[in-house]
Amino acid sequence: MRRVALLAALPVLVGASSAPAVDPGRAVDHGQMGQTWPVIEPDLLSVIKARLDDAKATGKLDELNQRFADRVKQRVNRPVPVAGIGPALETRSWEFDPAIVVDNDIRDHKGNLIAVAGQRVNPLAASGLSKKLVFVDGDDPAEVAWAMRFGSDQKAKIIFVDGSPFELMKTHQRRFYFDQGGKLTGHFGIRHTPALVEQRGEILMVTEQAIARRGGAS
Repeated sequence: MRRVALLAALPVLVGASSAPAVDPGRAVDHGQMGQTWPVIEPDLLSVIKARLDDAKATGKLDELNQRFADRVKQRVNRPVPVAGIGPALETRSWEFDPAIVVDNDIRDHKGNLIAVAGQRVNPLAASGLSKKLVFVDGDDPAEVAWAMRFGSDQKAKIIFVDGSPFELMKTHQRRFYFDQGGKLTGHFGIRHTPALVEQRGEILMVTEQAIARRGGAS
């Protein structure tokens, strides 16, 4: 009788153990939990245009353009001074060899070979330095006067490391240049002004010159 009871209960046990398990990866709709809104992003170009239109209508755009033009004009008239340059307190000179070793063959526009890879080339051998290079602080009258002694535009190129070339061009009626970013002074290793770069054969001689300044200092 006991055996019959166990057999009768067996389908129930089997049915209970074979019931399908809930799939944890199956999506379940819990309904709307709160109020939602659609995602709306403003068009960036439309925002920019609206702000420009507003600035134009209120006159701010003209003001901004004028301020920008004034800054550009100021930067052109007075470039950023070359960093790390000071007045020469003692005279010192050194040789600068402009020769380079070319990495690849160099040919002219007709294909003629000018230099082969690995060859040492000195540009002064082909074309000399036509003008002396004179580096000065344009805000120092003593340095400018020293530079002017080297002659006209045809003989010397006066290059500012500070100051306004355009202001002195009107005064002296000649061209002045500016060492933008300190590329030339950095190339020659110049750290003090006034300084002179001139050709001596196939090398360049660089001199930082101590000069008399205001108060009699030299």
